[in-house]
Amino acid sequence: MALHNTITDVPGIRVGHAHDIEAITGCTVVLCPQGAVGGVDQRGGAPGTRETDLLGPMHLVNKAHGVLLTGGSAFGLDAATGVMRFLEEQGVGFDAHVAKVPIVPAAVLFDLEIGRVDVRPDAAMGYLACQNASKDPPQEGNAGAGMGATVGKILGMAGAMKSGIGSASRDLGGGAVVGALIAVNAFGDVVDPASGDILAGTRPAKLGSIRFGGDGRFADTLAVMKGMAGKMALRFASRGNTVIGVVATNAQLTKEEVNKVAQM
Repeated sequence: MALHNTITDVPGIRVGHAHDIEAITGCTVVLCPQGAVGGVDQRGGAPGTRETDLLGPMHLVNKAHGVLLTGGSAFGLDAATGVMRFLEEQGVGFDAHVAKVPIVPAAVLFDLEIGRVDVRPDAAMGYLACQNASKDPPQEGNAGAGMGATVGKILGMAGAMKSGIGSASRDLGGGAVVGALIAVNAFGDVVDPASGDILAGTRPAKLGSIRFGGDGRFADTLAVMKGMAGKMALRFASRGNTVIGVVATNAQLTKEEVNKVAQM
């Protein structure tokens, strides 16, 4: 099977984006209407999530029907309502006998420091993302949940750089495929693991009367943190940093195994 190096190479997975370019925010939905065994690894000091507890191995519901990645901080969780409505209209959901309840775990990233703070992903945007979902390779970069994502924030938004959402996949052999879709809204830099080069991250910035980061293209977050000036710079650092994503595979895994994979 020819792969396109995106999460939609995994059979049964569809991805859709919706965003507001002027407000610089958006959401991304990963749909698996047939249901997929789900797990979760939730980290960070202030995570914003919905329905992720259900993915734990001790809980009843075994399968999710979609996952929402969204900007808008906690406000953006409203977009999951639109995803649920879309799936309900398709007759998709956990059979609770009196109704089918779509299981849609969701996670947010903080993008309120860029764009319009009063415009966030809502139920209508979540529904639109579902309408846009397809098996085709999804748009990457400034799209969906990646629309308002930034990296390199040790010097605050003055030194931050635009990032986005990206995807990749691998053929594991024997018919098994794994894919990932990640919205990168990190505190630090994006580094090429092969060369060590910074691809995106903190730019030199002047804070008050002091310039941080030297004269190069990048300030190098780690170098700023190690230096004496870095300790001063931490006063300006943005604390709204989140990396959220979905890893999907057609390998047959139990709920316990999927949760272990999520931790890796």
